[in-house]
Amino acid sequence: MTSIDPIPRRKLYQEVLDRLLARISSGEYAVGDQLPSERQLMEMYKVGRPAIREAMQTLSHMGLVSITHGERARVTPITADRVIEQVGETAKHFIAGAPENLEHLKEARVFFEVGMVRLAAERATEEDIGRLARRLEDHRDALADLPNFLPCDMAFHREIATISGNPIYVAVSQSMFAWLAVYHVKLLRAPGAELITIEEHERIFDAVADRDPDAAAAAMSDHLKRASQLYRQFES
Repeated sequence: MTSIDPIPRRKLYQEVLDRLLARISSGEYAVGDQLPSERQLMEMYKVGRPAIREAMQTLSHMGLVSITHGERARVTPITADRVIEQVGETAKHFIAGAPENLEHLKEARVFFEVGMVRLAAERATEEDIGRLARRLEDHRDALADLPNFLPCDMAFHREIATISGNPIYVAVSQSMFAWLAVYHVKLLRAPGAELITIEEHERIFDAVADRDPDAAAAAMSDHLKRASQLYRQFES
C-alpha cells in the first residue's frame, strides 16, 4: 500500500497572506491603495495581531506593499527591479555554494549580454549613442580614480541594457554584475586589466554607434570571455 504524506497544518498568517494576495491580484486592492489597518484586518479575519503582522511583513518582503511606521501599508507597483531584487540574496548563496554555479552564471551572462547588445545596436538613437559615449568617457576618467572604476564599468553595461528598451534586461544586467562583483574586484587588481577593459568597451561602443549588431555581439562576446578567463585566474 502506498504511503500518503499527511497534509501539513498551515499557520494562521499563511491563511491571511493568501487572502490578501488574492485581493491584490484581483485588483480589489490596487497599486497605491492603502490596506485596512491592523485592527481592521484582525476583525476581518478573526486572528491575532502576530498573524497579521507576519503576513504584512511577508507581503513587504515580496515587494507588494510598503510599510511606513505610523501609516497603513500601501500596495506598491511591481517593477522588473523589484522582481529581480527578490532573488538577489538567494542567487549570491547559489553562486557561492558550488564552483560550477559560478561557471553557469558566467556562461549565462555571455549569452544574455551578447543578445542584449545586439538589440542595442539595432535600436540605438542618436540620443542613446550620446549617453553611451558619456558613460564611456566616465569610465576612461576612472582610470585615475580606481575605486570608481567598477561602478563606471557597471554604468556602461547598464546603459547598453537601457538602450535595448527592455526594463527586464536592465534589471537582470545590473543583478548579474552585482552577483559577480567580488570577482570583478579581484580582476581590477590585475596589472593592465583596466586598460584592456576600456579598449574592449571602446570596441563595443563603436559597433553600437555604427548600428552593427554582428560587430557589437562579437565585441561583447570577446570582452566577457576574456574577463571570464581572468575570473578563473583569481578564483583561487
